[in-house]
Amino acid sequence: MLEAHDVHKVYRTGRVDLPVLQGVSVRVEPGEFLAITGPSGAGKSTLLHLMAGLDTPTAGEVRWEGRSLSDMTDGERARFRNRTIGVVFQFYHLLSELSALENVMLPGLVGGQQSAKAVRQRASSCLRQVGLGARLGHKPGALSGGERQRAAIARALVNEPRLIFCDEPTGNLDSAAGAGVAQLMVELHRRSGVGIVLVTHDAQLAQIAQRQLMLRDGRVVEERLPQAAGRSRHGRGGG
Repeated sequence: MLEAHDVHKVYRTGRVDLPVLQGVSVRVEPGEFLAITGPSGAGKSTLLHLMAGLDTPTAGEVRWEGRSLSDMTDGERARFRNRTIGVVFQFYHLLSELSALENVMLPGLVGGQQSAKAVRQRASSCLRQVGLGARLGHKPGALSGGERQRAAIARALVNEPRLIFCDEPTGNLDSAAGAGVAQLMVELHRRSGVGIVLVTHDAQLAQIAQRQLMLRDGRVVEERLPQAAGRSRHGRGGG
């Protein structure tokens, strides 16, 4: 479904080149729950941004169902992000002046595929799905951190994406709220079959995924399958 092939990303600061990704290859199958782990600075969030079409690689390519995201126009990439994927960030990115319901409605209204009434109904359903049915009218400032992240997850779901990217979704939460969000992701994956790519430095959180890739210094250094699979593969896809 989604494939990053030999991607490199180099940032330039003044006259200094900073290589962040150095030949990473990753394939995400339909409906898969994949965790990308590694220490801070390993390139995890950079890889997620490239795979989600939020940034472009310096070399290599990211393909969605065989088509390179780099070959898409800006408008096509925007539609891809709006209609095909959802993104959940560590710091929520909810608009403070809007209610939870209005925040969740935004991607549906921007997409223009449905009427405002239909988008409102879908957004209400998504908020109920994440346990916020009683908080529709509350603005972000009146929600706890865990509730804000649940609202962000509902927003990512509103356009019925095929794949959701989660960038350190529990990194700004206490342990109890983080555990609740982790359990929610497991339940969503089980019930809806939506694909999930989870970026985290938390090895324990990564255990909820079906497969794990570990990055270090901009390369994939290890692939882990669930314990039930009884095996581990090393060094695959590192480039």
